[in-house]
Amino acid sequence: MCGRITQHRSPDAYARAIGWPARSFHADAGGRAANWNVPPGSHPWMMHTLDDDAGRIEPMHWGYRPSWAMEKGLPMAINARIEKAATGAFFRGLWKSGRVIVPADGWYEWTGEKGHKQPWYIRLKTDRPMLMAAITSYRPDKEATDNTGFVIVTAAAEGGLVDVHDRRPVVFSAEDAIVWMDNGFPPEQAEQLARSVALPPDAFEWYEVGTEVNRVGNNGEQLIQPNATA
Repeated sequence: MCGRITQHRSPDAYARAIGWPARSFHADAGGRAANWNVPPGSHPWMMHTLDDDAGRIEPMHWGYRPSWAMEKGLPMAINARIEKAATGAFFRGLWKSGRVIVPADGWYEWTGEKGHKQPWYIRLKTDRPMLMAAITSYRPDKEATDNTGFVIVTAAAEGGLVDVHDRRPVVFSAEDAIVWMDNGFPPEQAEQLARSVALPPDAFEWYEVGTEVNRVGNNGEQLIQPNATA
């Protein structure tokens, strides 16, 4: 977890969800199509206040690997566990001054044995946009490199979500998402925030969907419809 998300709403909708004014997004990206099947390695929306306090929404590469890890042949990370992200060498700098939000409408998980995986879709019961905690190596004052990107912060699953996967993304309320993105907020307190105020399992609903989502190239609203055979 988390290896596939949906971003089918407009950036204006994500801006409103966090209390930002409309048109907070990158000027060149306003016409991007809705996407019900967003994989790592692509460029989903990322929300941040790294430029200033006004807030920005722009596309960013999903995945990160520091240069030293690339030299050692380590794989690119797409998620960061709270248990290691705040203090481990791989993510420490990102946690300290690169805390951002990835907006999403839901995410997918798979259960079952290899070759017979059943996809599930998880969303808020209110079906409002999710505000997922993330960390990034992007800095507005530095030139982007092949390693520039973000990872989604995950925690141990609780409640019924354990039946779908043992990890879950850290999802915040709008108020807590704003605090998370304040990179003047001490990293130790940011760790406590992520551990203590993430939305609980009873804020979500999850259900089986069709296997069409297994193919990354497939897209469309039908991917999140409940499985008729469930």
